[in-house]
Amino acid sequence: MKIEMKKITKSFGANQVLKGVNFTVESGEVHALMGENGAGKSTLMNILTGLYPANSGEILVDGQPTTYSGPMEAEQHGISFIHQEMNNFLEMSVVDNMFLNKELRNKFGLMDSKAMHDQAVHYLSQLGAKFDVDQPIGNLSVGRQQMVEIAKSLMTDAKIIIMDEPTAALTEAEIDQLFSVVRRLKADGVGFIYISHRMEEIFEIADKVTVMRDGLSITEYATKEVTMKQLVKDMVGREIDDFYPDRTPNFGPVAMEVKHLTEKGVFSDVSFSVRQGEILGFSGLMGAGRTEIMRAIFGIDKYQSGEILLDGQPVKIRDPQDAIRHNLGFLTENRKDEGLILDDSLHDNIVLPSIDGFVKHGLVDEKATDDFVRMLMKRLTVKAMGPEVTAGSLSGGNQQKVVLAKWIGSGSKVLILDEPTRGVDVGAKREIYDLMNELTDRHVAIVMISSDLPEILGMSDRIAVVYEGRITGILDGETATQESIMTLATGGVEEHAGAI
Repeated sequence: MKIEMKKITKSFGANQVLKGVNFTVESGEVHALMGENGAGKSTLMNILTGLYPANSGEILVDGQPTTYSGPMEAEQHGISFIHQEMNNFLEMSVVDNMFLNKELRNKFGLMDSKAMHDQAVHYLSQLGAKFDVDQPIGNLSVGRQQMVEIAKSLMTDAKIIIMDEPTAALTEAEIDQLFSVVRRLKADGVGFIYISHRMEEIFEIADKVTVMRDGLSITEYATKEVTMKQLVKDMVGREIDDFYPDRTPNFGPVAMEVKHLTEKGVFSDVSFSVRQGEILGFSGLMGAGRTEIMRAIFGIDKYQSGEILLDGQPVKIRDPQDAIRHNLGFLTENRKDEGLILDDSLHDNIVLPSIDGFVKHGLVDEKATDDFVRMLMKRLTVKAMGPEVTAGSLSGGNQQKVVLAKWIGSGSKVLILDEPTRGVDVGAKREIYDLMNELTDRHVAIVMISSDLPEILGMSDRIAVVYEGRITGILDGETATQESIMTLATGGVEEHAGAI
């Protein structure tokens, strides 16, 4: 199958998202599509699969002008789209999600539960994913849910598979397994459109790369003939010399201390501290318990024993409202379900944790909140028509900036960032890193969970490593290496690990 998209344009009202994009992909190749958030990548793919009609331009499939009525028809014709944001029914089982509207039936017309169970196990095993497929999919980590999405695509016998940030929530082992599956399918003639902000992945898996910027296709290269520096320049329209900004931290007193925090079966005897002006990185393999520890600290989940101290004083945090009152902020890894109210405006999302500070004589000062929101949107370069648009209408990276804006605006003294740059483009990543430095310069203490080891090493002053719900060591950010982190993350002993 060969797909050619020629001079594709698309506007949403006065907002012209695509201004004449050209893109081609063929069977048996991996063609990467890169660009900053808001460049139009997802919109282009939604036009290809029939979710949106193009305003102008044409799509040729094997030389024939083609349009699809929607994603279902596109899938029936061999084009499968694995979205960055998953739309699973969390209470339903893994099997039921995988076979929704595709149920298998026996010769009597009855649903064949055993056949569906066996096929689900089969397709997931091809990805090295082995877990109970009869459990609710909501029980799975984000990474495992992503593996289910990829397995669903394998079930369709697709000729072209679109992957939008497929590895954003996967471990290194899962990424290796995914790439081996991609290479095998590519050898069988399947083509891939691979959307990712992870440069190293592009050079590892892609044959070609097209860069989009501001609604236009800027350049196309054979991957082996282009450098990372050139791709970054094409994406952002300028050079980014140092990916991670220099840090010159000035640590203050301990802002938050956690002592012996325990929730049986989840995490055990967790102790650490973070100082004013410090970035404490949390590393570990997926499922190690990093997010669960932070959810308990913020009052989302319960814990059985242990103590949390803020500015040296013990505090009881029973729910997120308590946490906010104690000037704690939490940027969740799952922005879609937990970080944002997608149907509400950017204004309402950003101002939500801070609303009490704008009440005068029982009324909300709307001008003050509007100025406050516009200032934060400008500072974080949120690409949107205005504060009144809904959060759900933004690209994933801009949604992440909105979540970050609301916690910055709340005046948090301790800010927990769970995968802060997940699904965020290279230019926006640098902006978030610069912002983290600005916050620590203002004595904010930051706890950053990240599965991206270069990010952990590039931004952390100290690095706490979690293995099976325990902190196995705390490393100095200047001397830590990927090897020392992985040693601790897999249960080994690292002689240079500091005291817990």
